[in-house]
Amino acid sequence: MSSARFDGHRGTEMSDKPDVKYAGFWVRAGATALDLLLFLLVAVPLLYAIHGRGYLQSDVSDRGLVDFLNMVVLPNLVVPLLWVLCGATPGKLAVSAKIVDAQTGKKPTLRQCLIRLAGYYLSAIPFGLGFIWIAVDRRKQGLHDKLAGTIVIRTR
Repeated sequence: MSSARFDGHRGTEMSDKPDVKYAGFWVRAGATALDLLLFLLVAVPLLYAIHGRGYLQSDVSDRGLVDFLNMVVLPNLVVPLLWVLCGATPGKLAVSAKIVDAQTGKKPTLRQCLIRLAGYYLSAIPFGLGFIWIAVDRRKQGLHDKLAGTIVIRTR
């Protein structure tokens, strides 16, 4: 992949700009943990309200379509929408990080966000190596970032 440029400054490589700081593995892991906690704080009470007291004791295969929509489909719609609109999920915003186009430094496009989401699944196989790569990459990109042409930067 070619070197990125930032904010349209022709000839200035992103890695040469001293004011750009990439969000590393642990910052991003913390943001993901915050996102998961927030999701569970919303999803579990909602599903408990729908399914009743036995929800948490019931077998996963018995929970039905509403559970599947809430736990699988909804996150796969909301997350890329947040990336497009805000450049970040709530967890990334909390740690002052945002996703940007690696070439321009602007918000990622819908296409990039959808590729990035698909790349999440590829990053998890095998053994999460696509995510672990963030720790060793020069620009702190995971496989999903490389596929989508995005980077995650610190905003303060």
